[in-house]
Amino acid sequence: MAKSYREELVGVFGDPIDENPTVVVASKAFEQLGIPYRYVTINVKSEDLKDALQGLKAMNFKGIHLTIPHKVAALPYLDSISEEAAIMGAVNTIVNQDGKLRGENTDGKGFMKSVANAGYDVSGMKIVMLGAGGAARAIAVELCRAGIGELVIINRSEERGQGLVKTISENFDVKVSLRLWDKTMPIDADADILVNTTSIGLFPNVDEKPDIDFDTIHDKMVVCDVIPNHPHTQLLKEAEKRGAKTIDGLGMLINQAVESIYDWTGKVPEAEVMKEALAAEYGISVHY
Repeated sequence: MAKSYREELVGVFGDPIDENPTVVVASKAFEQLGIPYRYVTINVKSEDLKDALQGLKAMNFKGIHLTIPHKVAALPYLDSISEEAAIMGAVNTIVNQDGKLRGENTDGKGFMKSVANAGYDVSGMKIVMLGAGGAARAIAVELCRAGIGELVIINRSEERGQGLVKTISENFDVKVSLRLWDKTMPIDADADILVNTTSIGLFPNVDEKPDIDFDTIHDKMVVCDVIPNHPHTQLLKEAEKRGAKTIDGLGMLINQAVESIYDWTGKVPEAEVMKEALAAEYGISVHY
């Protein structure tokens, strides 16, 4: 019997995309599962997104991840979206089912898993969130589903910020408010967790840090960043100087990828194997 050289294709669309390390964990997961899948990292400009998504069908991709700036922009081009993704108004994972593109969102699940693995129960907590984009919407919905007490959104765009406030208000019994991000923002002293969901600090701009008053961060806070590359962001460094506990973006990346790979393949990869691949890639310890 002739050997088959066919590989199933999945990957990620984004712009910029060079820094995205998901290929590291996905490739190791496929190797561990023993399945012929290849993960490709593809730069897709905003104006080309519609054509790129149609191309998934033509090339019979099993699915794709979406990252900045496509998580919201992709919605009009999908055939269906999950109930959770519909509430979030953003997708980070697309599954190609017989030529029909279904949108899912595993970002929030991945974030919540990393927080739980760090030993924190968010029920009743006050959360301050920087940003109101696709990642913010996914994380905010999952935080509210987990029973937080209050959500404060800090964002530069009032329209986008109010859109997220409206989503939360209409779907959850959670106190939620928006503050417009203007110059150096203080962080509420009674906040339990500060979450950066923006792209500030993403490679190649690894020296950037959010324009906040770092001296309002203290040792009773947990500070989380969704940036996976480089994971030890300037925000986390500043928080550590002030005694705060920190959670980097690698745990979220691993855990959301576990969910996405299951959506594409029907198989659950071992997160431990994926963690080891990232640790080797960065030469650091990875908590997931």
